[in-house]
Amino acid sequence: MARGKSLDDNQLTDSMYYILLSLIEPLHGYGIKQKISDLSAGKIEIGPASLYTILKKLVTRDLIVLLDDLENRKKTYQISDSGKALLKQDIERRIQMAEIGKSILNDL
Repeated sequence: MARGKSLDDNQLTDSMYYILLSLIEPLHGYGIKQKISDLSAGKIEIGPASLYTILKKLVTRDLIVLLDDLENRKKTYQISDSGKALLKQDIERRIQMAEIGKSILNDL
């Protein structure tokens, strides 16, 4: 998959997948990093520059929303309904990929 083309094809990169998954509840940037670390048992780490670049893309595509948090002055994000729909679609795509891989390996 070419860089930057994944959203055009309604497919998520691994980083986008984990970011959307972490934003089922509202979180700010550092909270997103922590949640991804928890979800992946520390195996996935997204650097700050990549994280904020991806967040900007997801906001632009209306897959997440930027919530007002005047109290903390931190940008807080949450997945949108269209983001949930794309996440569900991508989970199904990943399940199918894994099933195909298992099938092929079982035949060896």
